[in-house]
Amino acid sequence: MNRTIEAIYRNGVLRPLQALDLPEELRVILDIHIEDSRLPGDSIAAWQAVYAGLSATDVSAVEQIACDRTRFMAADR
Repeated sequence: MNRTIEAIYRNGVLRPLQALDLPEELRVILDIHIEDSRLPGDSIAAWQAVYAGLSATDVSAVEQIACDRTRFMAADR
């Protein structure tokens, strides 16, 4: 039986975020995948760095290009 569950690591112990319904003393093998734990402020700071040093006109041009979906779609054939 394989299942994927979320857990929090605290004080040296993994604590599941949901009931496991497993027999006591059952040995299991854990495959750890680290969830992206960046805070929302980290992402905002990263985006702000993209615009660092650009004038308001440059920022406007970048945003206009980013919002132009035709640049991201294949040409009609």
